Amino acid sequence: MQLSDYSEYDALALAELVRSRQVTALELVDAAIERIERHNPALNAVVHNAFEEARQTAKGALPDGPFKGVPFLIKDLGQRVSGWPRTSASVYAEVKADRDDSELVRRYRAAGLVLAGKTNTPEFGIPGVTQSERLGACRNPWNPDHISGGSSGGAAAAVASGMVPVAHASDGLGSIRIPAACCGLVGMKPTRDRNPNGGEDSDRAIGFSVDHVVSRTVRDSAAMLDATGYPEPASPYAYPKKERPYLEEVGRAPGRLKIFWSAQTPSGRPVAPEMAAATERTAEHLAKLGHDVREQAITLDWRTFYRAQAVVSGSNFAAGMARMVQEIGREPGSDIGPLARRGYDRGREITGQQAMWGWQQLRLMGRMVLAVFEECDVYLSPVLGTEPPKVDWLDPLSLDIKEYDKRSAATFPFTPAFNITGQPSLSLPLWQSDNNLPLAMMFTGRYGDEGTLYRLAGQLEKELPWKDRRPPIWN
Repeated sequence: MQLSDYSEYDALALAELVRSRQVTALELVDAAIERIERHNPALNAVVHNAFEEARQTAKGALPDGPFKGVPFLIKDLGQRVSGWPRTSASVYAEVKADRDDSELVRRYRAAGLVLAGKTNTPEFGIPGVTQSERLGACRNPWNPDHISGGSSGGAAAAVASGMVPVAHASDGLGSIRIPAACCGLVGMKPTRDRNPNGGEDSDRAIGFSVDHVVSRTVRDSAAMLDATGYPEPASPYAYPKKERPYLEEVGRAPGRLKIFWSAQTPSGRPVAPEMAAATERTAEHLAKLGHDVREQAITLDWRTFYRAQAVVSGSNFAAGMARMVQEIGREPGSDIGPLARRGYDRGREITGQQAMWGWQQLRLMGRMVLAVFEECDVYLSPVLGTEPPKVDWLDPLSLDIKEYDKRSAATFPFTPAFNITGQPSLSLPLWQSDNNLPLAMMFTGRYGDEGTLYRLAGQLEKELPWKDRRPPIWN
């Protein structure tokens, strides 16, 4: 292998080169560093580098895992890496150096990955764009004037530009699928409790947020979930079982699936015509592949559903901030951004009775959503309501907050419901817009059934391949 070809390989292929001694882990790390240093000034995807630590790790004895020697990046939110800072994109909340690794990070290391740095994220992962006063805006390799999505925008920009083949991401209301959609990647939000949450992650108490990766290939996503998604010791939550390794699912025929689809948003606002046409085109292709495809939206009182989510999320955020206040020793002032300030202030106003009403309502209405999947195997919708918008059009720091909310709701209408129900939900980069920006489709499965989604994704990767598409900022 020529190191100039590094970005042409997915993570599993790079690991195979290391195992067969065609390349060393150190050579891969150096190739990743070269690309980070070349592309990061334009993208602002990597916000902390641990290059020398990565080089030393690569020179040592690595675990013989499925990703042995592959460079990897951790999102700068939630997960701890021993000795590394963790800013959460916040001036107020920065931790100078974490004392140990999170459980998920330990699993990444055991898989043979070489940790090389951290990626950009918005403050506390709140919006669907990666923009903060602390870390700045992250930009899209397909067009730097456009967003990379959020809150895992740094991870997506890094993978889409060829810095690394796969990177850690997390998803609380869409934060894996949205950046994957914006940057033309595979983004699986796994079932709740599939990956470990860790014994100290009190902020995950409501269960909406999960961790996984963004990748360029379906098989990397599947193999990584095999490597990290197994029962967590001392966890009080039931681990969702699976039939076989997900990597095996990718190559299996999906069979004839019953697929409902809709481009109807919960608010009733229409999506952009180009996105509606792409969704219909996807449904037509699925029918040609032999699936039972029918247009049928999930009908629900979405206004009540999201009002309940808002009080649950708001009270949880305020409780998390209260823990930070106790640790830091003071209340936040001007050192948190406008979205965090609003969330904290409103969250403190929510009563216990209101929060529990929200929990009860989500439990009842979540069952209504899950009941739809008694009648279908997969639900298809767009990921976004529009193509990825421009950075300055959706800037939470400069826009009036009500105007930002309006624009955000139009851009990101589809993803949150499946965090609330805990179902697996997958973004695939099937199409490109007239402006040569990715147009992604979202495929959601039954609770615990990533297997069906990986089988379908493997089929679509062959039938509607995206692997040879390259953004202008690449390699």
